[in-house]
Amino acid sequence: MHVLVLNCGSSSVKFALIDPASGDNVVMGLGQRLGSSQASLSIKRDGTKEELLCAGADHAKIIAMVVAHLRENGLLDHVVGIGHRVVHGGSRFSASVLIDAEVETRIAACNHLGPLHNPANLLGIRLGRELIPGVPQVAVFDTAFHQTMPERAYRYAVPESWFLEHDVRRYGFHGTSHRFVAQEAVRLLARRENDCQLITAHLGNGCSAAAIRDGRSLDTTMGLTPLEGLVMGTRSGDVDPALVGYVADRMGWSAAKVIDQLNKASGLLGISGSSNDMRTLLAAGAQGDQRAALAIDVFCYRLAKAIAGLAVTLDRIDALVFTGGIGENAPPVRARTLAHLGVLGFGCDPTANAQDGRLSHQRIGSATSRTVLVIPTNEELLIARDTAALVAGR
Repeated sequence: MHVLVLNCGSSSVKFALIDPASGDNVVMGLGQRLGSSQASLSIKRDGTKEELLCAGADHAKIIAMVVAHLRENGLLDHVVGIGHRVVHGGSRFSASVLIDAEVETRIAACNHLGPLHNPANLLGIRLGRELIPGVPQVAVFDTAFHQTMPERAYRYAVPESWFLEHDVRRYGFHGTSHRFVAQEAVRLLARRENDCQLITAHLGNGCSAAAIRDGRSLDTTMGLTPLEGLVMGTRSGDVDPALVGYVADRMGWSAAKVIDQLNKASGLLGISGSSNDMRTLLAAGAQGDQRAALAIDVFCYRLAKAIAGLAVTLDRIDALVFTGGIGENAPPVRARTLAHLGVLGFGCDPTANAQDGRLSHQRIGSATSRTVLVIPTNEELLIARDTAALVAGR
């Protein structure tokens, strides 16, 4: 039994054919730079990687190529469902759902909240239905996990009409990752899901942290959009809202251009002036690049500050979990962040921390520290599991 997982971005398609029971990836790949002369499709299977140049290819062409590859290799025979990552479900979706016409309409009604991603997600759903007819499809939302936040956590202190008439509230993102690693932490700690309190930190080019009690998200750092919260690769994270008007006035820019710069030219890239890649910055900082070192310092400080803030939502902290590309593979970032969190009883074991993400489910806390874990995330597997469960329960 296999599930085809599709993640359609604005100019990319990520896919994986997964056995949800074993967690094995049968085949996986990425179509990127879609619509350009550099469009390409990579396919990984059985330890080999095939690279195909497809100049000008769009989502439809790439997904058709993926389906053709699966069909030619006899891999569609056991596909029981197609799982789609859908970025924004607004307040309409609090769990993964089987897709029908009504669900598609409700997803489209959230397009104003996710204008770059939701239309592409809907396109992937339509293509899946056309190319693999008769196979049920499931939508798994980035925002759904955080719909358990209490009103005090998701409401902004803005006019009531903004919330009631225009959906202005905090939604949170990375829900699939936070939910996956929370489940893994419960298993690793040998606790019951209804008796486990965690702070999870998903750190990559996009970053967010969440407070999770008994399997439910109580608060998270991202808000109406993924721009709120932590310092990220190219996103600023939290800034004074008046900054938008101030910079627009000083630079002669529109508000839209300022927000574009906060999304695409800020964060680690903005401070360092050189890169949004933490690996590059760590190497540069070690060689004396002061701007790179400052970018790392700001990143770790702001992360620790957010973790400390999330702690107020919990009765206790059973574990702090690092995940994502940076969380799993940047020991200096984890060590510096934990150094700021001594007030909460966290400390770092340098030897264990140096193991990096190579050891799955690694404990990196010192002997006197609260539990600190590094857990590799697997959002595609979570999507596959949700899809298989919903299809089986139809």
